[in-house]
Amino acid sequence: MHPESVAAMMPYLSEQFANPSGSHRFAREARKAIDDARELMAEVVGCRPGEVVFTSGGTEADNTAIRGTLARRGGRAVCPAAEHHAVLECVHRAGGIVVPTTVTGAADLDALAGALEQSTDVSVVSVMTVNNEVGTINDIAGVARVVRRHAPQAVLHTDAVQAACWLDLRTITPHVDFLALSAHKFGGPKGVGALVVRDGSDFEPALIGGGQERERRSGTHNVAGIVAMAAALHLTDVRRPHELTRLAALRDQLVDRVVAALPGVHETVPRAHKVAGSAHLCIDGIENEALLYLLDESGVCASAASACAAGAMEPSHVLAAMGVTRERAQGAVRLTLGATTTAADVDRGVEVLVQAVHQLRRSAPRQAS
Repeated sequence: MHPESVAAMMPYLSEQFANPSGSHRFAREARKAIDDARELMAEVVGCRPGEVVFTSGGTEADNTAIRGTLARRGGRAVCPAAEHHAVLECVHRAGGIVVPTTVTGAADLDALAGALEQSTDVSVVSVMTVNNEVGTINDIAGVARVVRRHAPQAVLHTDAVQAACWLDLRTITPHVDFLALSAHKFGGPKGVGALVVRDGSDFEPALIGGGQERERRSGTHNVAGIVAMAAALHLTDVRRPHELTRLAALRDQLVDRVVAALPGVHETVPRAHKVAGSAHLCIDGIENEALLYLLDESGVCASAASACAAGAMEPSHVLAAMGVTRERAQGAVRLTLGATTTAADVDRGVEVLVQAVHQLRRSAPRQAS
């Protein structure tokens, strides 16, 4: 978390711990904090304050937009194959349509247009702004044009959870009906997020009860989390221009040095197509599970583009959608840079990664000649 976000949060975990739904003075103070946070977030996102609905995070926001629209309007949902599971599972379970992606992991707009032309009952289309795994940026304005042309009855939802650090959300929001955010992706706390619901968009609420959030999301507000999220989003917006330049330079150093030091390293997505903080590599001759163990032992945090399923390492659905072979995907590693990343971190990361790959390649069984 940004220190400023922590500082904004602390009073609402102690002396200002009132329920904002109450009627006494302390409750009114808590409610004003929520209203102020809503206005601050609306300014950064580029929407009206009343269009911001607070949630428990990105998954709830995605589920609410897609499942809530289907519950209210019927019809089908459509999304690309590289979406986050919070979107994919909603579409799969509703019997929706999953369309191909390009080799960079972006939505294939021609495939999307074809699917919309063939299905007249599509009520919601979901395309993420930035891919959570490989960092690919989608052309949301282009997606919106396709949807408006081929399925004007459908609403457009975007999972923008990975976008806030890297893109001005004011350039995204005008093109969509729903936009999902999660605080911990931009220096706020875990367990709080928001769904931007543009005026005129209706859905069946996922949570009902007390009628909070204008009956769009019932439940006692997480005041501390909401205030901290707004502070983090504002700070991210202010610092973004400088951070983009700084982190792009560090990312380029990281990738260039690894590629120069090791043969058989492939940058998964060209840099022009992805955000500044994403370094996703496929490394020949290793298995990422073993690589992550060695990195972790040396204090370097990374992740792999795979998940354990039925006792076997399965390739990432994102890489599969991009057409990356199973063999190459087994060596995938995701290194992400952010606000706390320094040049010393990059130096250490390169050193540890190169040493680990050399160790794994030396220990790999030799192929028979």
